[in-house]
Amino acid sequence: MVSVKRCWRIFQNHVSPAAMATMLAAVICAVILFVPPINGYADNGDFYRAMLSNGVYRLPTKSSQYIGYVVTKFGILKYFNENNVAVFTSQALFVKAAIMLNKLFYSQRYFDIRFLGVVYYVAFLPGIYLLTKALTGSWRRIRSYVIAILVVIIFGDASFVLYFNSFFAEPAMLISFLYAFASVILLARGEYSKRWKLVLLYFTSVVVLITSKQQNAPLALSFGVISIGLFFLPGLKKAKKLALIGGLLATLGAGVLTYSLINKEFNDVNQYQAFSHGVLMETGDPSKNIAKNGLSEQFALMREQDYYAKTFDTSDPSSPYIKKHLMAKYNFAWIVKYYAKNVNQFLRLLDVASKDIMVTQVKAVGDYTKDSGKKPGQQSTFFTFYSSLAGAFFPGKYAFLCLLAITFIGVYAVSAYIDFTAGRLLGVMRFFLVLGLMTICVFVPIVSIIGDGDADLAKHLFMVPLSLDLTFIMFISDILNDQLWLTEREENEDA
Repeated sequence: MVSVKRCWRIFQNHVSPAAMATMLAAVICAVILFVPPINGYADNGDFYRAMLSNGVYRLPTKSSQYIGYVVTKFGILKYFNENNVAVFTSQALFVKAAIMLNKLFYSQRYFDIRFLGVVYYVAFLPGIYLLTKALTGSWRRIRSYVIAILVVIIFGDASFVLYFNSFFAEPAMLISFLYAFASVILLARGEYSKRWKLVLLYFTSVVVLITSKQQNAPLALSFGVISIGLFFLPGLKKAKKLALIGGLLATLGAGVLTYSLINKEFNDVNQYQAFSHGVLMETGDPSKNIAKNGLSEQFALMREQDYYAKTFDTSDPSSPYIKKHLMAKYNFAWIVKYYAKNVNQFLRLLDVASKDIMVTQVKAVGDYTKDSGKKPGQQSTFFTFYSSLAGAFFPGKYAFLCLLAITFIGVYAVSAYIDFTAGRLLGVMRFFLVLGLMTICVFVPIVSIIGDGDADLAKHLFMVPLSLDLTFIMFISDILNDQLWLTEREENEDA
């Protein structure tokens, strides 16, 4: 018994909770991404947005390179790249870094997707360290190591890590979100004397997150709410306040820029699917509803059709007839007006969105390479305990999601009030952080349904489970550290 306690003391002295979490995440993620059989996410048709503009193309093959299997080898354009940038995205920073490493260590002609996995992997681990450090502070108690393990279980889940071996934009969102969240908590705790580094990290991460995907443009408002908490930092002089205002304007400007650079093709896809996967869904006879709003009943036949059809469809979304008689007659304002008249249908669609909100593993594509011997579309089950559990037991009702958001806001509002009256910082900044995260949870499903219907919900709602997971882990750590409301607890308490 004495030897066990002695070993534990030695471990505590040499390995912090943040270091332990980072090492565990490093091993688990390496097994998922780099140990055969290689795991990742297959292409659902979206990879081209990141590939073409960065000079990566598909190699000729007789078998399909979509949906069923992960493809690891691609070609690199040798000469001038004539492809225009499909979308404006900060993801290009990660892809270009991966191509540079690939050319340096592997090939000038062929690209291995695992180099992109390495780039994300290297960027991800410091995020795990900072998040664990933010949640545990300088404490090295048993409960601190429990929190560290929970961080690995939740954010090292394969449903998140599998994205690294793909051209999806979600890894950039995950990594930058971890940095932004951890920066706010570390600033609130006063863990580091040079606060400007954390402030810079926060705003840089937020801009990267917002610009990583065009659907993220509205998130600028939520991060604007979170940024308000930074103005409660003590000792802010005029120059520092102006710097914070500049960061806030950069956050809002990133949202405006991202939205303004949405190209016509991307807008047409969203507009079409907002109709076929939204307006026409969750209603008994959609033909009558659209006829009342000025559209021909024949377009009700487009129910559940994708813009890029996987099989034969009754109509071509890009045809002149569809553009003239359907696309030209409805827009964002039309859809909002339609749902205002059909509130029950809209609420049912929100329930559809909420049903699988915590199912973060992309079910529409396979996770293995073809040479693994697995069946097409087969899913990996290694280290998916948390995502499977959350997906199975999280109530699939939008009303529950709203109630949960109100509960978290209320709980942290009490902490904010106590800390504000006592002249403390942590509770106030946590409140604005939670308030911003909960606006993401409440409004992203609404924006997704209006903007693209129920198509690709797992990817469109990616920020919702992330926000909930970060709030959950902070809530648990606050309870374990006795800091939910009494944030003045000192770290010399060894309980």
